[in-house]
Formats: sequence, structure tokens, C-alpha cells
Amino acid sequence: MAQHTHPTSDAAPTRDPVCGMVVDMDKTAHKSAYEGRAFGFCCNGCKTKFDADPELYLSATDPVCGMKVDRATAQHMVKHEGTRQYFCSAGCKAKFEAEPAKFLAPSAGNASGHGGHAHHHGAGASEDVPDDAKWTCPMHPEIVKDSPGDCPLCGMALEPMVASLDDGPNPELVDFTRRLWVSALLSVPLMLISMGPMIGLPFRTWLGEGVARWVEFALATPVVLWAALPFFRRFWSSLRNRSPNMWTLIGLGVGAAYLFSVVSLLFPQLIPMQFGHGGPPLYFEAASVIITLVFVGQVLELRARDATGKAIRALLDLAPKTALRVWEGKDHEVPLEEVEAGDWLRVKPGGSVPVDGVVVEGESHVDESMLTGEAAPVRKGVDDPVTGGTINGQGGFVMKATHVGSSTRLSQIVALVGKAQRSRAPIQALADQVAGWFVPLVVAVAVLAFGAWMVFGPDPKLSFATVAAISVLIIACPCALGLATPMSVMVSIGRGARDGVLVKDAAALEALSRVDTLVIDKTGTLTEGKPELGHVIGMPGVDEGFVLAVAAALERHSEHPIASAITKGAEARGAREYESTGFSSVTGLGIKGEVGGRPALVGNPALFKQEGVAVEPKLAELLQQQASQGRTAVLVAHEGRAIGLVTVADAVKAGAREALEALDREGIRVVMATGDAPGTAEAVGKELGLTDVRAGLSPEDKHEMIEALRKEGRVVAFAGDGINDAPALAAADVGIAMGGGADVAIESAGITLLGGELSGLLKARRLAKGAIRNIKQNLGFAFGYNALGIPVAAGVLYPVTGWLLSPMIGAAAMALSSVSVIANALRLNAEKLDG
Repeated sequence: MAQHTHPTSDAAPTRDPVCGMVVDMDKTAHKSAYEGRAFGFCCNGCKTKFDADPELYLSATDPVCGMKVDRATAQHMVKHEGTRQYFCSAGCKAKFEAEPAKFLAPSAGNASGHGGHAHHHGAGASEDVPDDAKWTCPMHPEIVKDSPGDCPLCGMALEPMVASLDDGPNPELVDFTRRLWVSALLSVPLMLISMGPMIGLPFRTWLGEGVARWVEFALATPVVLWAALPFFRRFWSSLRNRSPNMWTLIGLGVGAAYLFSVVSLLFPQLIPMQFGHGGPPLYFEAASVIITLVFVGQVLELRARDATGKAIRALLDLAPKTALRVWEGKDHEVPLEEVEAGDWLRVKPGGSVPVDGVVVEGESHVDESMLTGEAAPVRKGVDDPVTGGTINGQGGFVMKATHVGSSTRLSQIVALVGKAQRSRAPIQALADQVAGWFVPLVVAVAVLAFGAWMVFGPDPKLSFATVAAISVLIIACPCALGLATPMSVMVSIGRGARDGVLVKDAAALEALSRVDTLVIDKTGTLTEGKPELGHVIGMPGVDEGFVLAVAAALERHSEHPIASAITKGAEARGAREYESTGFSSVTGLGIKGEVGGRPALVGNPALFKQEGVAVEPKLAELLQQQASQGRTAVLVAHEGRAIGLVTVADAVKAGAREALEALDREGIRVVMATGDAPGTAEAVGKELGLTDVRAGLSPEDKHEMIEALRKEGRVVAFAGDGINDAPALAAADVGIAMGGGADVAIESAGITLLGGELSGLLKARRLAKGAIRNIKQNLGFAFGYNALGIPVAAGVLYPVTGWLLSPMIGAAAMALSSVSVIANALRLNAEKLDG
């Protein structure tokens, strides 16, 4: 058995060995024993962790001297970058605080973190990167790496798979912005020298032709060999990985322009033709300006890509950074990452709910609009669930944490949105196929253009051929094709998240845009899913209050939702409380027992018949009448005779009819599918204006019905919220889960409506149609741009117009094409989903 350091000083504090908080052993209710020692804990969460693996929390290693330190009695402790460090003495603690990086290097072997996990920091690291952090490519989500870098397929910078509020400025954006400024500052005078004579500026004359050529070389070289280094690195990567992309074309174009110019400057005799007075032509200005324009496009693109992540960061920002832990009657402010399941937390008026949990004291109204899109605050009392990130109203309450960290609803939403934004829509397959042969085709066109100009072009042939070939390489933009779909998907999914529409993947978005049939569950989807007490009707001479009191006395023993509705309704209406004995539940029929020492029944006519209690025709008629109006009615008997009935109704959701009518106007056929009895289902259908109502369906029946509709050639969406809806959600072309429903329903669905309101169906549909329309616009622009630009760059218009595209104009057009695609995608942020 491992030996552990024991306290040597009477003044040693008693610490929670898990979280390090000082605890009072006489007052804490959370204690545990191990190896003959007693340990105290601040909360049940820490105690549970300790009991699961005590050895993990008994001791820690002093990062300075390497000695073992008893965590429960450590007198010297400090928290550094979210990790607790324990020390054997004040001297070691002081040394650590002076130079923490020195003692946290991997060689130091530190293992004293919370929970005993080591945190290693590389020299010079600017931030604490999680061990499980992954980076992926926005254009090729199948590329996943453990560290930042460039995509081997397209050369784009990899992005974190899970966004963080601590991401800080994009390092690539900072670097590219700096390189852009340097490139621009050198390219402007270069342009004035090389092209000034065309517009009457005499800079070249002042310098003299010989000097001017060397000045051009001096200005262009830092741009090509330093600023463009990331581009050439990606160019080389594309060749090495045999994955031709935009950087292949830029590398070839810029490299050809620069190398040709260097040879013309240093070895003019190698160029067969001489032009003007100073020697062969130079394209230094073309190489430099092309790089500058590519940087402009890259910086704009990076900023736009950064904007698409704002939806996720806005969600992350909903959670507060700290929480108030209630312990020993006092509030202790602790970082959010230290909150454990089981902790009691105080939420003050106007504050954010820190994590998921249930209210244990107090009451308030909570604004859940950031997660659900619904404006009305929701009342929260004891035992009501609260969600991390929502905003408390005027009241204060104490909650018990149930889900923390990555298991909170907010964290799961963030992960879901991030995963969905990286998913690929089926419509992208066309762009992927084109991208595969695009770059080789462009290189072939450039070679053909060069050859054609050398054979058929006017003098100076080499000059025209070089310009045409470089222009073709530069103007072609596979990025516009590659970004057309992912950018629209990223923006639209972020836009939906703001309005409580969570999209699991791009395929669900595309399928929803094509849906022509919506199958929708009744309970919890069309109705509130919370039965409430309705009418109480007594037989002649019987007080209605007595009927309700007898029913509530028996139902108080039942777990059924109808029983809960009757007992809560009786309490709300101030009904008398009677004691009941001899309770027994008769499955599928009702309840029997004794109320006030006399036999009593609550149930359906079959139970009354079984027990020999007569139901008068008038009462039976009332029973049928209530059922036809969509209410569930139960009979009540006392002392051997029927005394009345009680009804329970599941109210139709507010705005449900309007939402269904709007869907009908958009050409969507709506079918209601429910396991309820036909009478109740027909009544609800009539109230909602639905003509196609399928009742008495099991989960398997719903699944088969959807399969049958799909075989008819229909594109089917299914909306539901229960465990029984999971098969149907999975069978449909796209499943839509109501946010307040079962986890398995949400997991089976492609789209989740966080607010659980039917208006969300309309929002989701409009979002999907807007996204697919935007994708088609982007693809149309990208294909059209390349189909038009490449032939023009090759010089097809020259015989007719005498006009040949400059490589610099080609670079500007190429940069503009990617930026235009991104700008069009960002328009989705303004998409109107409500009207």
C-alpha cells in the first residue's frame, strides 16, 4: 500500500482532497473514510469522485522539489491557470509563484492538477490548449489533426473543431494582415515605377531605365520571397500531396512571373527578343500585385470565416464565467469549471444560470429566449429544471447542479452546431467532382494558351504568351467552387441556432428544403403534453367539489399523468382532502380503493361494469360528448354508485393552427399521427383544421406509415418529441424533434426546435429553403466566373477586341470571386424566418 504524508502541524487545515477547499469537519455533511482516515468534502460531487478512486486524490507532487504532499492537510496551495498546485513548504510555493513556467515544463513531471491530471505547458505557449483539441478544414471536414496547420488538400488554415471564448484573435489573420500591409507598401511604388509612364507619371524617366529595373527587383523580392512564403509553402504541399488546388495555380503563376523577370534582369541574352531600350520585359509588378491582391482576398475571407463562428461564440458567451457555490450557509464565488454535479448554487436576480440543474429554494421567472427563441419568461419554482446560459428575472433562487461542463445542454448545443457547420450537403458533390479535375485542366489551358500565342500570336510572341499563361493560372479560382456550399451551410446553421433551430447536419437542411409532407405527432408536439384538469360534473344532488375530492383522494396514489393532472387541479381549486385506503390499480381500467371508509372507483366504463356499478345513460352520454371534444373523461363512484365524472384535457399549443395553415400555404401536406383514441384525435384534428388524422398508431405503425409515404415518392419530415417517436424520426427523410422532448428523440432527429413551438417548424423550413437557394447562387456564380474568366484570360477576345487580360486584373478578379461567395453566404444572417 502506498505511503502518504500525514499532517505534522496542529495548525494544518483540513482540505477537500478533490477541489482543495478548506472544510470544517464538524459542520460538513459530506464525509468519507479511507485507510483509517476521515476526509471532509465541500459537496457531494467531490465526495462521489473521491469514493470512486481515493488513491487519485490522496497526494500530489510538489512541482518544485518533487516531494509527495498530502492533499487533505496541505498548508501551501496555489491555483495556476485553472490547475491546483500543492507544495511541501512556503519556500517551494514562493519559487513556483516567481517562475511557474520553469516548473511546469514537461520534464518537471507535474501531476498535481485537479483530479491528479498533469497539465504540461510548452515553452512560450500563449494559451492552455486542451489535450483533446482537434483542428479541421472548413472545406474538407474529413481532415482532422491534433494541432494547427494547413489542410493537405486545399492549403487552407485548419480551424478548431470546438469553438472557445478563449480562442483569441485568429493567428493566421494577424499574420496575413501584417504581410498584406508590407506587400501593399512595396507594391504601390513598384506600380508607379513600372506602369507610371502609361498614365503620364515620369518616375521611370527620373530614375533611368537601368536603375528602374533594379528598383523593381528590390521592391518585388521581399514581397515574393518573404510575404508570399505561406503561399509557396502551400504550393509545395499541394505538389507533395498530389492534391492540386488554388495554391498550385498561384504558385505556378507568381513563380513564373518572378523567375522570368529575374532571368530577364540578370541574363537578358537568354531571352531571344529585346523590347524597348532597357531589355526584355519584366513582370515584377505583376508578381507583387498578384500577391497583394491574394492577401486582400485571404484577409477578407478569414474575417468572414471568423464571422461565421460568432453564432457559436455568442452561445458560449451565455454562460457566466463564475458561479456562487452555497456552502456552510455562505456564498463562495468559484470559477465555472470548478462547479461539480450536486453543488448548490445561488442565482441572483438578473444573473445568468451557470449550469443545468433543478431549483431547490426560491422561485423566479427565467428568460430562455437565447436558447429557445421564445420571448416570454418561464416561471421556475422548486423541482423545476433550469438550463445553463438562461437569464434569471427579478427573483432569486438556489439550484442544485445536475449537468456541468461538456454535459450541459448549452455545451451540447455548441458541439452540435459546430459539427453541423462542418458537415457536407449532398448538393456539394457536384462541386467536389469538378474540383478534382479543375486544377489540371487549368494548367493544361495555360500551357495551350502559351503554345497558341507562341505559334499564332503577334510579336513580341513571348511577351504575349507569358502574360496569357500567367493570367489563366491566376484568374482560375477553385476556392470559389470549394467555398460555395460550406460557407452557406456554416452561416445558415449559425443563423438557425440564434432562433432556436438546431440543425444536426447539412443533409438534413437540404432534405427539409425539399419536404412536401409533414407527419406530426399529437401529444407534446401539437398539444402541450401536460394534461390539465378540465370539467368536473356531478350527478343530480351530488356536489362537484365532492366528486373532485373523491377522485383526487384515489389518484394521489397513482403515477399516471392523468392522475397528476387531477390531483394538481384539485389542489389548485381548493378541494377537500380525503384519506384513501386499500388502493389498487387495475391496469388499463382505473383505480379502486376506499375513501372515508367507503368503497370508491375512478376509471372507465369497463371498470364500473367489472365492479357492478351502474352508469346512468345521461352520464354515459356526457362521457361520449367530452371525448368527442378531445377531452379524456373518467367516471367517479362512491358507496357503490356513480356520482359524476372528471375530465382532463391536453391543450393545443398556442399558435399551432396558424403555423399549420402557413405550412399548408407553402404546399406541405400535414398528417397527424397519434397513439390516442380516434375520438380524441379527431377532435384535436378538427380544432387544428387537419383533415388527415391517423389514430391508434404504435411506434411501429408510424414507422411503416412513413415508409409507405416515401414509397409514394413523397419527401417526408416527421416531427415528434417522445421516446416512441424515435423510430419514425429516424425513418423520415428528415426528423424534427421538439426541444423539450426525450433525449432519444432529439438524437434521432436531424433538426431540433429548442423552443418546442410549432412556429419553429416554419422557421426551420424557411431557413432550409434560404440556405439551398444561397448555395445554388454561390455555385452558379463560381461556375460562371471560371467558365467566363479562364477563356478571357487565355486571350480568346484578342482577335476581336485586341484586348488581353493583365495578370494583375486576373488576381483581383480571383480574390473578388472568393470574397463574393462569402459575402453572399453572409446575407443568410439577415434571412427573415418569422414572416
